[in-house]
Amino acid sequence: MRKTHRYIPLLRAGLAWGCTVMLYACANIGNPNGGPYDELPPKFVSSMPVPNSINYKGQKVEILFDELIQLDNPSENVIITPPQREMPIIRTAGKKVQVELLDSLKENMTYTIDFTNSIADNNEKNVLENFTFAFSTGDVIDSLELSGTVLNAENLEPMPGISIGLHSNLADSAFRTLPFDRTSRTNDKGQFTVRNIKPGKYRVYALNDVNRDYKFDQPGEDIAFLDSVFVPTFTMATRQDTLWKDSLTIDTIRTIQYTRFLPDDIALRLFKEKFERQYMTRPERPDEHRFVLHFNAPLDTVPLPVPLNFEPVQEEWFITQSADEGRNITFWISDSTVWKQDTLRMALTYPMSDSLNILRPQTDTIQTVARRRPAEKKKRKKGEPEIEFLSMTVDAPGDMDLFDTVAVVFGEPVPEINKDMFRLEQEVDSVWSLVDFHFFQDSVNSLNYYIDRDWKYGESYQLTIDSALIYSLYGKWNDLFQGTFKIKPEDSYGHLFINIQGLDTVPAFVELLDSKDAPVRKAVVKDGGALFMDLKPEKYYARLVLDANGNGEWDTGNFAERRQPEEVVYCPKPFTILQNFQHEENWNIRETPWLKQKPLDITKNKPKETTKKKRDYREEGRSNSSSSSNGFGGLSF
Repeated sequence: MRKTHRYIPLLRAGLAWGCTVMLYACANIGNPNGGPYDELPPKFVSSMPVPNSINYKGQKVEILFDELIQLDNPSENVIITPPQREMPIIRTAGKKVQVELLDSLKENMTYTIDFTNSIADNNEKNVLENFTFAFSTGDVIDSLELSGTVLNAENLEPMPGISIGLHSNLADSAFRTLPFDRTSRTNDKGQFTVRNIKPGKYRVYALNDVNRDYKFDQPGEDIAFLDSVFVPTFTMATRQDTLWKDSLTIDTIRTIQYTRFLPDDIALRLFKEKFERQYMTRPERPDEHRFVLHFNAPLDTVPLPVPLNFEPVQEEWFITQSADEGRNITFWISDSTVWKQDTLRMALTYPMSDSLNILRPQTDTIQTVARRRPAEKKKRKKGEPEIEFLSMTVDAPGDMDLFDTVAVVFGEPVPEINKDMFRLEQEVDSVWSLVDFHFFQDSVNSLNYYIDRDWKYGESYQLTIDSALIYSLYGKWNDLFQGTFKIKPEDSYGHLFINIQGLDTVPAFVELLDSKDAPVRKAVVKDGGALFMDLKPEKYYARLVLDANGNGEWDTGNFAERRQPEEVVYCPKPFTILQNFQHEENWNIRETPWLKQKPLDITKNKPKETTKKKRDYREEGRSNSSSSSNGFGGLSF
């Protein structure tokens, strides 16, 4: 017994230590991880004034939520209607949002503060979507709504951030001279809802409001308008509401009655009128041989510079090169007494838009200074003379498409050039024979030339340009060029015929588009369809343009003329072209609703996906355990 008693203190100490370790381990395993994520947005608690108050005369609104909040870019995302001339003060303070209106309140008017998706909780950033607050300065809260969608008229892209405005004044002049009666803004899907509308008749407009005055008073602003007059109304409707037990099992399906505000399907096609102010942006002199004038819009005629600080020896002392449809004009200086001069001052008279957008002659004095770069030293063999050849690029790929041309691009002007300087040969039965071809200059850039011929499938060609045949304006000559290329065989292509259904007698054309929504081929609709021969085996998309004036181009609209932009229709499905295969497809252009036509694959303004954060509690438990298992579990002494 004495022996047993001897170990009782040690046993108690061991038990105490074991309990301590076990308690600490238990604390470690059950270490609080903060509970589940807060996946709910902030909830409205109260406000001053209360929602939908009437006869409110104050200038301030204060809204309280159940948690700390933040406000995302309120100057852009919070929309107050009727529009405010002076920007209101919008701020957060803890759980509150405070809005102070600086304009005088109008009598008998319903005011709406639309926070869109700008309110979120402070920690998890859960967004309170489409939260609005309204009050009235009169005896009635106006409660009607109308909604719709804005798409780009040319490519059916959803247009986010576009102002939507209502006018009770039905005159066309109201859009240009008066601010909107009520306003809203499109979301990332191009959708909009204008709320708290008074009963009456309205015109609806869309406006990319550059100067934020709620009027179409800038020629460069994108707009959309409709000839229709809208009368907001409502009806009682029902919808199905599904409750789920889990992600796979339906609990109940309830029929819910709600108020449906009409119209709710307004379709606005946004466009920019054909307008470009004409002015010169800047002159520059990239090197001693040339100076360049940049204009913001194409010029019909090339302005002629008049020397001020130099006198050319040659009467024709420059050669012009126009590029980018006349927006950029390069003057290549042919007179050596001029291009050797560092600074050139000239007078230039050109058409310029005045304040009324009327073109009037404008004379400016321009000064250009040459940028003289040190010549690059090229390695050459001993005894080999140093020759700087004329820059010449020949684009003739080894496997050339049937519909391509051979491009020849020079680095500087070549005053005397003709097709006899080029030798094109075709291989027939292993024998090369000279053949004829078309040779022409690019209409857009005068330094580019093209060689074309009625190519046939599988033909082989050789192009030769002998050395020192072509001389530039500055005495450089070309190096020898010789290259062979072959036209692809017929079985490397596919062909496509699209039967167009639902089209009336209006002229139309179809554009095939690549994966970036860029046109690659165009065909006029004839005999009820569009034919595309010799297509590369790829996936294509298609859009049809109802070409009202038959000019083969999409034309924008004009508000003053009440002319809508030409209608564009997208095929909702792609066409996959297979090699050595003839495809025939049917397309009813009226079958798919306007909003669902453009395939998401080529839509650039894709809607933002709102995803809730998911919490892996097991992983958190592991990470918490591991982070506190070193030494004494993170205890400090």
